[in-house]
This record gives sequence, structure tokens and C-alpha cells, in this order.
Amino acid sequence: MSSTFGRAIGLLIVVSLLAGCATRPVGDFGRAAPSVLHDEIMPSIGKSAANMRGEPVSKFNQTDQEREMHDRTWRFLIAAHAKDWTFDRSVELQRTRIGAARDFTFTRDRYYRWLRETEYQSSRTRYSTVGRHIQADLDTLPTTFVSICAVIEVDRQRAVALAELGPMDPSVSANLTARRTENQWHIDWFVRALTYRYDSYSFALDHLLVETPHEQSLAVDESLRRMAPWVERARRGDFCGGAGGSAGGHGVTIPSRYQTMVPDSEVVVQK
Repeated sequence: MSSTFGRAIGLLIVVSLLAGCATRPVGDFGRAAPSVLHDEIMPSIGKSAANMRGEPVSKFNQTDQEREMHDRTWRFLIAAHAKDWTFDRSVELQRTRIGAARDFTFTRDRYYRWLRETEYQSSRTRYSTVGRHIQADLDTLPTTFVSICAVIEVDRQRAVALAELGPMDPSVSANLTARRTENQWHIDWFVRALTYRYDSYSFALDHLLVETPHEQSLAVDESLRRMAPWVERARRGDFCGGAGGSAGGHGVTIPSRYQTMVPDSEVVVQK
């Protein structure tokens, strides 16, 4: 048995043991809470797994800015309040690089299914629930964008320092490139997660409008309109624009679904 094959078998055994406790603990505002298992043991195993897959793995120590970004983006990658509607167990295996990326396969109907299957005393409460979840995202997006911007600047400063200091050990350049790739992968993951949340909220609102129409839908729709510029900025990679990370909108006006809705002109004859 080769040493590589032996390591692979060992990793599979460890992963199977961790599968039942893979959910990462969270603290205030959905930020990641400290955990030896999730901050040290699982990432260490994940680095070995990533190396075996031929992925870039940097040996650089993590900066405060990078740690802050990972903690702040975490709440967007999972949704503990919705009982795993964004697959928080598989997401933790993805974060620690023990498993390959799974978020590409997420479907936007999962959040609506969770809402529909959750028992509420009033159907209006489902609209309030969606509104609260969107507002929680809006409250934390400014600081999340700022933390991502700080990491982008750290990567820029690393490149400048390496260029100005002249020839160094080749491993330094390799670790710098690997860390920049790791950071960009994480940022790209956040963008996908934010887009997934927005699409999931929109899907849920559209279906609630048909299933249980209520006037509360107007407030949820307005919240979605305020979230849309953040999603567009993330897709453009614009994390450092605006004052203090404010969305600003950059002159973009997202029309309400009520403004674009075709009026129903059918006359229903009452019997």
C-alpha cells in the first residue's frame, strides 16, 4: 500500500468520524465562535486533503484581516436560523477543505420549502420571517464588505513588498500566490452565497404572493430592493467602493416586482 493511498484512507476515516459534528458553532450576529475542532483540527486535515487534490495550499500565517473576513462571511455561508437550509454541515467540510465545493449545486427553492413546512399561527408571520432574515443580512453586509476590502489590500501589500524586497526564497512567492488564490476562492464563495440568499428570498416571496397573499409582502419586497445593490456590487467585485462600505447603489434603481407586474384584467363573474 503506497503512503499516498494510506493517507487517503486515513483521511476518509477521520472525515467519517467528523461528519456527525461538522456544524461549526456560531456566536453573536452569526459570526463564527472559537473551536479547537473547527479552527485547528479540521483545517489541518483539510490542508492535507487539498494537497492531495493538487490545490494551492499556503503555509503563510493568517493575518488578523483574513481571520476577520472568514468570521464575518461565515453567517452568509450558512443559515442556522433556517435549520440547515443552506446545508451548514457540508459547508463546514467545504470551508475546512476536507471536502470539495458543494455550494454550486444548491437550489433556491430550499428556503421556501422550509418556510412552507414550518408551522406558524398566522400566514402573515412567514412574510415577517423573510423580512427579519433579509434585515439581518443588510445589518451585517457593510462590515462584511469592509473586511473583504481589507483582505484585498493585504494581498496587494504582500505583492508590493515581494517586488520591492527583491529576490527571495522561491517558496515565499509560491506561498504568496497560494494565499492570494485561497483568499479569492473564499471571496468568490461569499459572492455565490450572497447571490444564493437573494435568489432564495426572491423565490420565497414570489411563491408566498401566490400561496398566501398579504399586504406584508410590500415590506419584504422593499427589503429585497435594498439588498439588490449589495448583490450587484459583490458580483462586480466592488468591495472597497463607497464611504465606509456603504452600498450607495451607484445610481442603480432596482424596480419593484409590483412595478413590473402585469395587471390582472380578467373579470371574474360571481355566482
